[in-house]
Amino acid sequence: MDEARGQWVIALSFSVAYFLAIYPLPRWAEWARPEWVALVLIYWAIALPQRVGIGAAFVAGLLLDVFEGAVLGQNALSLSVLAWFSLLFHQRLRALNLWQQALSVFLMLGVHQILCQWIQNMAGAGAPDLWFLVSAVSGAALWPGVLLVLRHQRRTYHVQ
Repeated sequence: MDEARGQWVIALSFSVAYFLAIYPLPRWAEWARPEWVALVLIYWAIALPQRVGIGAAFVAGLLLDVFEGAVLGQNALSLSVLAWFSLLFHQRLRALNLWQQALSVFLMLGVHQILCQWIQNMAGAGAPDLWFLVSAVSGAALWPGVLLVLRHQRRTYHVQ
């Protein structure tokens, strides 16, 4: 039962992230929308690398592609790469203080955004400038809050 409860908490956190990813924002704020699904993925891959990995990232990315109407596979590829980085460095990332983690998250979100832009450019729909990286900045700024909220949920519901 504890394992099922843990899966429920992880699934709910991803559901909230999907909602925040597609919630309509004013046009001027679209560029600054944090990559909520990527932030949740990074957290769970660092906290529970044995449960949330590259396969989960691929499925999460496909769902995000469908929800956003993006090129199918764009987010699946970039979130898989993001999960790979998170899994590769999860022990090092855990040892960093909160602000060093935020800087690391900024770099990982930047790679995620660059991969997505590369795929969009191949499809002829990429951004003409670097404004797409603003979401990496906003995601890194929100990382401490995301970390604290998800850590609290993981500990409250004993997700292991």
